[in-house]
Amino acid sequence: MAAGGMSRPVRSKGRRRRRRLAPMSEINMTPFVDVMLVLLIVFMVAAPLLTVGVPIELPESSAKPLQGDKEPLTITVNTRGEIFLQDTVIELDKLVPKLLAIAEGGYNERIYVRGDRRVNYGLVMRVMGTINEAGFKRIGLVTQLEEKP
Repeated sequence: MAAGGMSRPVRSKGRRRRRRLAPMSEINMTPFVDVMLVLLIVFMVAAPLLTVGVPIELPESSAKPLQGDKEPLTITVNTRGEIFLQDTVIELDKLVPKLLAIAEGGYNERIYVRGDRRVNYGLVMRVMGTINEAGFKRIGLVTQLEEKP
């Protein structure tokens, strides 16, 4: 008690107005950037592995490269005479049914034939003839650009 016998008035703790924080309306970009960097690294490592294909030595040519909007079907003939559709070994007699099954553009599908420079020319022509007889008309031979001295 205070001097004089009077008690000090107690201050009531009435309703205090709490000051609320405004909700955060910004997006936290740090996790997004982290995920994007990880994806970038994964794709940079994986991209060269996807384009390896069947290793062959292509003949050289001075023809200009063809421009295309999507990856064509690729048939490869290696030095041992094996025929590959994309990266899968296939028999010549099973090639046309498989092409018809996977060709999105039907008979207008672009098909590239890659033949090793040391393979028998007749085998490459037999593969091209088989594809042509089936009705495919957009067939091209793949070569390397000739180096000029």
